[in-house]
Amino acid sequence: MDPNPRERAVALGETHESSSAPDQPAIESDPPDTGWNPVAALRDALPGIPTPSLLGRIEDELRERLARTPLDLNSFGYDPWGFHPQTALRSLVFLTLLYRYYFRVETRGIENLPPGGMLLIGNHAGQIALDAAMIATAAMLEAEPPRIVRAMGEYWLPRVPFLNVAMVRMGSVVGTPRNCLDLLAHGEAVIAFPEGVRGMNKPFSQRYVLQEFGLGFLRLALQTGRPIVPVAVVGSEEQAPSLGNFQPLARLLGMPAFPLVLTPVPLPVRYHIEFGEPMWFSGRPHDEDRVVAARVERVKERLRAMIADGLRRRSGIFW
Repeated sequence: MDPNPRERAVALGETHESSSAPDQPAIESDPPDTGWNPVAALRDALPGIPTPSLLGRIEDELRERLARTPLDLNSFGYDPWGFHPQTALRSLVFLTLLYRYYFRVETRGIENLPPGGMLLIGNHAGQIALDAAMIATAAMLEAEPPRIVRAMGEYWLPRVPFLNVAMVRMGSVVGTPRNCLDLLAHGEAVIAFPEGVRGMNKPFSQRYVLQEFGLGFLRLALQTGRPIVPVAVVGSEEQAPSLGNFQPLARLLGMPAFPLVLTPVPLPVRYHIEFGEPMWFSGRPHDEDRVVAARVERVKERLRAMIADGLRRRSGIFW
């Protein structure tokens, strides 16, 4: 892992030292724009009007936090999986606005994130993984040191033009066991939702009712010796009430599911995210399913209790 924040600052374009510095990357120019830059978009939409100071402060804060994030960048400013801090910065500005001012996220237990590799396991809802985005934003804004959370993308996502590049530059990878093993071995934080498509398809009447969990994440934890950190998200399962899955359209689009939501944009519900204490497991990764399933049930029970506690604590959906 790269411990040098100054080299990260160079990659983010915030250093003012002479270009003759010996440890400056060989190429400093930005890569082709592969993501939406909200600051630039605002300047383009309102020519002659200065960018609001709020956006500038958020961008400065994110530059500082990215510079302290454990990353292994090459001389071109990319990590082994294609993550690029400068590109991620642009999207993180927008996600920070959502985190603080739209969903008004309340985060608890962020100090439970251990150093090194870990599997973040949470409840899931919705076709657009805003829950994963808010968890990742919490790890960037609230954790010390800040962490990049690596999302395991669905297999169909790399086939979507532009999105395939953007997801990699933001730190996501295709959700194969090999990618997950490599990330965990490299000390990365990987997020997974064991409910999978079953979580995406939950009707509104089944919100916060955990569906069947897959066993793969527990086998990966056993194989790598990395801890599992349960993450309970309250709020996400009301942001876009669903009537179920429109399977014919999902097949047409090559998607695993297409939930029939009642609102065209997510509702401004208040998110409550809780990071639980790490859970460590020992055993053989190739044990019989019934043996692994017993350990999975322990994770599920912990997550179920955290969700119930979060639902009791909140006073309403929007506050």
